[in-house]
Amino acid sequence: MEYRIEGVEGIPEIAPGDDLAAVIAGATTLDDGDILVVTSKIVSKAEGRIVRAADREQAITGETVRVVATRQHEGGVTRIVENRQGIIGAAAGVDASNSPEGTVLLLPVDPDASARALATGLRALTGARVGVILSDTLGRPWREGQTDIAIGAAGVHVFDDLRGQADASGKALAVTMPCVADQLAGAAELVKGKSAGVPVAVVRGLGRYVGDLDLPGARSIQRPPERDLFRQGADEAYDEGYRAGFDEAQAEGPLAE
Repeated sequence: MEYRIEGVEGIPEIAPGDDLAAVIAGATTLDDGDILVVTSKIVSKAEGRIVRAADREQAITGETVRVVATRQHEGGVTRIVENRQGIIGAAAGVDASNSPEGTVLLLPVDPDASARALATGLRALTGARVGVILSDTLGRPWREGQTDIAIGAAGVHVFDDLRGQADASGKALAVTMPCVADQLAGAAELVKGKSAGVPVAVVRGLGRYVGDLDLPGARSIQRPPERDLFRQGADEAYDEGYRAGFDEAQAEGPLAE
């Protein structure tokens, strides 16, 4: 079994209003079962998700629905937040890299909808049954460095659900459910790179993961709050517990001497 990942060369600088499906279809040949991994930044550019760099901090605040953790440092403060797309990461995904001078990019408003529109357009233009993954770069708790993950998906099974099957030694797999979308996003980044000017890669040979456009998107990868054991940073959890304890003590009246 094997698969192949190819970077798509010749993608021009994207501007608001550009037809990404037409641009990509004109730069490569696609076949049934291909999966395109598209850097979310070019989708943000096409959708006009561009703000002035001077407004970056306000943009982060505007994209934030919940603060997870903050850390003061010499350069200022780093905010780990949950953004409007349900993604937890630094700065709500607001990014200055590979953006026009003096600007920063916001993530697409609805990455799954963006992926679906792109997959629909590519299928119509090429006649090939392809899947689309939108990728972005994030750090991971407890691990140095960054990797690309899937923030949007369409026409792709984002999980390979192996629960109930047996491993090579015959033992039942109870919780094994690889996140294929994240695996492909990370693998494709090895081809695209951060400075090579290659924002799109095509994964060939994994057509078994391509499906209908109404499959669950990348939003389904987000762990629901009731199953999230690490919902807050340590300082934020301590402050919340302290406030709750203080309020409870106040409600019970003065402490006995």
